[in-house]
Amino acid sequence: MLMRILLAPLAAILSIACLLTGCEPPKAKAPSGSSAGQSTRNNSYSLLHQLLVEQADVSLLRFIKREHADVKSLIKLIAADSATGAKLLEECAKHDPSISLDDIRLPSAEVATREAIASSKKKDLLGQSGDEFELTLLLTQTEALSYAWHLAKVASESDTQPDRARALEGISKNMENRYHEVFVLLLSKTKESGRDRSEK
Repeated sequence: MLMRILLAPLAAILSIACLLTGCEPPKAKAPSGSSAGQSTRNNSYSLLHQLLVEQADVSLLRFIKREHADVKSLIKLIAADSATGAKLLEECAKHDPSISLDDIRLPSAEVATREAIASSKKKDLLGQSGDEFELTLLLTQTEALSYAWHLAKVASESDTQPDRARALEGISKNMENRYHEVFVLLLSKTKESGRDRSEK
């Protein structure tokens, strides 16, 4: 269950590919207040909540693996931010009965693919240590954070309630900032690892 936090959904990979190539998929926004709009909102809320709950447990890895202080500190911040975001969504659902956090609708092929990826990530992380473990952990976090960043953005665009939309935009921006922090640290660790190998 813990390693599901490290899942890299295909949607995240496609989002990154679009960002790198400059492509922009067509935007489909349902009319305000429509049942289709509420369905999109609930689905995005549910997927985001599931991801944030799982990300909130990522810092538990410190009990089974040792990381350098800079990695450990950033992972703890990601876990704390994710827990805060999950609670915010729960508060929204508590005050608005029309919001569902159980609307996890995914095609069967997507579910199977996610499970396969999670299994591979679990095997990799449990079998690694030291620099190799840290690099894999940071890489999986860029994937998870990119997905959370874009998913929160979709959720904000599908919510017609201004205060909630702004709160979701805040989650999106926070996840985006953490993504960039992880990316910079990952790049730094990759360079360090390369130098260490060249000196041997």
